[in-house]
Amino acid sequence: RHVPEGKVQCSHVLIKHKDSRKTSSKRDPDGIEIKKRTKEEARAMLEGYVKDYKSGEISFEELARKVSDCSSAAKGGDLGFFEYTKMQPKFSKAAFALNVDGLSELVETDSGVHIILRKA
Repeated sequence: RHVPEGKVQCSHVLIKHKDSRKTSSKRDPDGIEIKKRTKEEARAMLEGYVKDYKSGEISFEELARKVSDCSSAAKGGDLGFFEYTKMQPKFSKAAFALNVDGLSELVETDSGVHIILRKA
């Protein structure tokens, strides 16, 4: 499969918290849960989800559909191909450092806390 030069393809799971730049999501349109959640709680939630994924209990796509606060949840977390400059710097740095099929550590951005799976 052809990968456009200078781009990667990733999926991610985003957990927002009360300090996220946007405190609502399709899953939580009024931000009722998000506004109660601390960054530490978001990290702890995501750490639990990573364990479920790594144990084979759930696929990354299913996990994203089920829990992600990003609109990409509808596509199983798939963000498609993107250039380094198209995402927040911390997100791009983590995504571009991964090998294909690699899973990031937790990544904090202005949007919330992410885990990133590189697809191409």
